[in-house]
Amino acid sequence: MTGRRDLAEMMHPLLQSLIAAELPVLAAYGVSMWGYTVLGALDDGSVRTQAALAEAIGADKTRIIGTLDQLQTAGLITREPDPHDRRVRILAITDEGREVRRSVRAEIQANEERLLARLPEADRHGFLRALQALYQLPREQITEKSPLDRRPARRSNTAHDR
Repeated sequence: MTGRRDLAEMMHPLLQSLIAAELPVLAAYGVSMWGYTVLGALDDGSVRTQAALAEAIGADKTRIIGTLDQLQTAGLITREPDPHDRRVRILAITDEGREVRRSVRAEIQANEERLLARLPEADRHGFLRALQALYQLPREQITEKSPLDRRPARRSNTAHDR
């Protein structure tokens, strides 16, 4: 036992506070949190299908349709029919969507810099490097133990086990 709190226990209140700080920025630009996430994913390149986008951002494909409708109505994304398969829509960010995403990101990161400034510089850089390394791990490496990590289950002392 290390005596420290669990990572999620420490990160959850921090994450909630970071989101609360982001919401007014997003509202000022008329974008939801999911909308901002979609713009970020599309800024890296067009996505072939809504299902591929949903998988890339960890969203349910049926639940992001409203977000995509709002972004398209606002002129921030396009959904064009795929010339090879008319049932499929190719998603892309527009120039206006790219500008909104960059403006939102700049304001969010300015707020984050004020928070990070509370840490000594070496700690700040180490924290960001560590967070980036953990962010890049595939989800299954976070949620599942490797075969080397598996330990035999503890046996209980019930009458059934005797």
